[in-house]
Order: sequence, then structure tokens, then C-alpha cells
Amino acid sequence: MCIPVLVQLQAYGKCPWNVTHPIPGVSCSLLDAPLRYRTVKRLGIPDSNIILMLADDIACNARNKFAGSVYAEAGRHLDLYGENIEVDYRGYEVTVENFIRLLTGRVDPSAPRSKRLLTDDHSNVFVYMTGHGGNEFLKFQDQEEISAFDIADAFEQMWQKKRYNEILFMIDTCQANTMYSQFYSPNILATGSSQIKENSYSYENDNDIGVSVIDSYTHYVLKFMEGINKTSQTSMQDLFDSYDPVKIYSHPGIRSDLFRRPLDKTLITDFFGGVAQAEVFPLQDIVGSSDHHHHHENDFTPPTSRKPDAPSVLVVSSMTVISHPRLTGETHEWDNWWKEVRKWTSIFVIGCLVSCVSFMR
Repeated sequence: MCIPVLVQLQAYGKCPWNVTHPIPGVSCSLLDAPLRYRTVKRLGIPDSNIILMLADDIACNARNKFAGSVYAEAGRHLDLYGENIEVDYRGYEVTVENFIRLLTGRVDPSAPRSKRLLTDDHSNVFVYMTGHGGNEFLKFQDQEEISAFDIADAFEQMWQKKRYNEILFMIDTCQANTMYSQFYSPNILATGSSQIKENSYSYENDNDIGVSVIDSYTHYVLKFMEGINKTSQTSMQDLFDSYDPVKIYSHPGIRSDLFRRPLDKTLITDFFGGVAQAEVFPLQDIVGSSDHHHHHENDFTPPTSRKPDAPSVLVVSSMTVISHPRLTGETHEWDNWWKEVRKWTSIFVIGCLVSCVSFMR
């Protein structure tokens, strides 16, 4: 069973309220991660399978004119915060160290379940990152950076520790495509918003708060995603074909040499949707194991590699339970015999009770 899991990181802290980039309109938007969060929840991924990391509490920032709310567009028709958003890491919890520990499973033993990435080798993991970046680096809190080598090594540790089945890595930042240039682990599909020496630009500004609210790349990807539902057969190739450098103002990139499946056969819902794929076992394998099941009924473990505490679905125990077929002839004979025993036992008990009452009188 493939268990989609989402890790979303918005790495800049003070940046949105103090844009100092020398090129007007350069990407530094507030809502890229919350918008992606809304999309995957709409497609069925529960919060238990989403790790959302926001470096700035945008909704409660003193510069936010609309306290407690974050809107997707200048018209303010959709509040992305509302009552349903769950932020797992916020503010100064969003560090390079915490991000790497999250991916590799090396979090503090006291960390709650909501701050852990509970995946295994049946899990599809979607990692989305946005913020200020450059050639093979992304800034955290304007104080530290994570490099393409750091992420590549973290993914390799995940592979060695059987923490994923497939990874979709998506990043929206300046020179974004350089961030996946060092990947070397199998089953990773990567895409980014801009080439080396190329900026990633914002789509729309909100004059009331004085900053851009969404990047062009993220805007057009999410616009494409609005036409997707849980049962959609749209492929990753369809998404990549929708990229338009003229509208996005940059050249998005794709890296698929590490990915084993054809892109036109890989559904978007394999990463963005809460749709599980069940493993089907041949009937003869099930029947063949029935004798072993009867002898070791108390020790039976379903044939799956998932751990008891692994998340189930995007993302609940994804244990595959096998029901063994009953042998109808033996079962029917046994049931008839048991019914006769219960009938005569009941008659005997009633007779004893009647005799006792008569004797007492």
C-alpha cells in the first residue's frame, strides 16, 4: 500500500515583511505553503499525514491588517487559516537541524507524534519547499542555509532506513532547479520553479498589506490542481506539460532520471491525494497458509512490513489484513453439533431450576 505523506516548508522568517531583494517583484510570497496545504487536504490527505513548517506566524503578525486570517488573493475570498489549519513547526522551530531530523527520523524521543514523519517503505512522500534561495541553497530564518547536498544526503538516509517508497520534491525559489542537482537516491521525482541564474517571480501583490501573496509558479500549479479530484487519472506528465515559462516568468525544471515509473503512468494523486493502493495477494497463497494460520492463530501477523505505529491514510495504520477462507463442510458440521449441545444444556438448566422451585415450595 502506498501511503502519501506531505512535508511542507516555508523557510523565510522576517523576509515577507521586509523585502530587500534588489529586483522588484522577485518571489517572496506569504501563502505558497498554506495554499499547497489546502490543496492536499482538499484531495483527502488528513492532517495526521501532513507536516507543515511555517517560519513566520503570518496570521498573527502585527503587520497583518487582517488579524487571524491569511487570504489567497487580493480580493480576499478565501481564508487559508480559518479553523482547520494545523501548523506543526512554527517560528524559530523551523531550522535546518529540525528539518533534517524530521526527514531522517532522528527527532527527540519526547517529540509528539505531530512532529514526527512516521513513514516506511510503502510511503509516498511529497516534500514542498519555498523561500529565499540561490545556487544550491535555501535560506532559513535569514540566519542559516540548507544546501542541495544536505537534502540529497537526508534523502539517502531515508532510503537506507526504508522511510519512503517514492519522493516528489517540489521547490519554489530563485534558482530552484539547482536544489535537486545533487540527488542520487532512487525513486525521486523532482521539479523546481527556475533555472540557475534565474529568479522566481511573484504573481500578485496585496496593496493592503504591502507584499506579494503568491508566486507565479505556485499560482499556476495550484490553478492546474483545482481541476483534480480524488479519482482523477491526470498524470504527473500532464502537470509538467502545463508549465508555461511565459506566464511563470521563469523556466521550471524537471528531473526524472532517478524515478523508476513513466511520468505519463504516474498519477498526481499518488503524491497529492489521499488515495491508497491496496496490495492484492493470489488466492492460492491465502489458502495455502490457512493450515499454518489454524496452528498459530495467536501468533498470526498480517503479511506486511508496516510498523504498528506507522501512519495510516495521507496518512493510520496501513496494515493489510488477510481473511482466510473458511472450509465450509467442516464448519457446517461443527455448527450443527454446537447448536445441539447448547439446546440440551439449556433444557437441563431449565429443568433443574423448575425442580428447585418445586422443592422450595
